[in-house]
Amino acid sequence: MQDGGPQSMSIIDARASVSQSARIGKDARIGAFSVIGDDVELGDGCVIEPHAVINGPSRIGKNNHVRSFAAIGCDPQDISYAAERVCLEVGDGNEFYEFVTVSRGTKKGGGTTRIGSKNMFMAYSHVAHDCLVGNHTIFVNGATLAGHVTIEDNATIGAFCTVHQFCRVGRHAYVAALTAITQDVPPFSKVVQSRDVRCFAVNSIGLQRHGFSPERIKTIERAFRLLLRSKLNTTQALEKMKATLNGSTDVSELIRFIETAERGLVK
Repeated sequence: MQDGGPQSMSIIDARASVSQSARIGKDARIGAFSVIGDDVELGDGCVIEPHAVINGPSRIGKNNHVRSFAAIGCDPQDISYAAERVCLEVGDGNEFYEFVTVSRGTKKGGGTTRIGSKNMFMAYSHVAHDCLVGNHTIFVNGATLAGHVTIEDNATIGAFCTVHQFCRVGRHAYVAALTAITQDVPPFSKVVQSRDVRCFAVNSIGLQRHGFSPERIKTIERAFRLLLRSKLNTTQALEKMKATLNGSTDVSELIRFIETAERGLVK
């Protein structure tokens, strides 16, 4: 735990439980009845509110905010887990709200769960073992990832969504509330579940908010019309995109994503 020097500026409530092997950065605040376990590294400026728990081995970056009753760095919920040394790595500036749970990795999955920076995890959301979460994502209340899921930058996972293991959600995608994802979600798309899960449009509002120009959005929309609205199958649609829209880096990203999908594609 903190041992003087620049770390002495941190404020740790006397009622908190902080392991002697934990390393606490400067200007951190740790609230009453919170638990910082063995082999946890907590970066500068982190705020851990009362009753939150962080278990290790976990490496938590700077300026993260963990609210009450969140449990970060939990043991993986996997029947193969046998108390091996597995880790959680978290970047900077993330918000973990009440009752959020994040598991460490598993040996068979590479041993590490990774979360980037500037993400928002609203109450009761869950990130399972061996997941990879990028930057600037939003997990709305109750959003749940199974193991080995990849969520790319700027994606939004709606309230009470579930994402099947090994699925990917592409950049700037928006998954609407109560949607069960069992296949890869293309970048830039909006996905919703009615009777079944459908990709029905481009996430144009989200792209506008992230600075995409009208011309970029129109090009992406042209690609999705080929993918979703034409009578072409996926292979034919990709060939048409390559022939007519090959000057767009966004379309190239979409094509690469589809061509590397291992669980099929939400369409």
